[in-house]
Amino acid sequence: MTPTATALAGFIAWSLFLLVLMEALRSKLVLAKAIPANEFRPDNANLSPFMQRLARAHANCVEGLPIFGGLMLVAVVTGNSAITDPLAYVFLSARILQSVIHLGSLSALAVTLRFAAFAVQMAVGIYWAVRLVAA
Repeated sequence: MTPTATALAGFIAWSLFLLVLMEALRSKLVLAKAIPANEFRPDNANLSPFMQRLARAHANCVEGLPIFGGLMLVAVVTGNSAITDPLAYVFLSARILQSVIHLGSLSALAVTLRFAAFAVQMAVGIYWAVRLVAA
């Protein structure tokens, strides 16, 4: 697989990991009878701050997948992964870093670092979009 295809698979796998983690923790709450199965809110607003951050981190991945994943898919399908390959792992690393920081803290420093990781993703995505459209 090309670095782009690997990064795309990694992005999808990371999003799935966050979902599985969230559902495992929710299942534990249901089995412990801490919360009824029908009382979960999509944003986990009625759960712990960590669970709320987990829901948001997963939602961030899902929101970004059509955009950034779409660019990677276009590159692979059109044979233009040479455009995306050099920054594919940078993108994936920034995506995972953003999520990990989000899960860890909401402090001012953490939010700044999380935004920096997202800014890297946006810069990479803009670069890819311009180059792919021009190809």
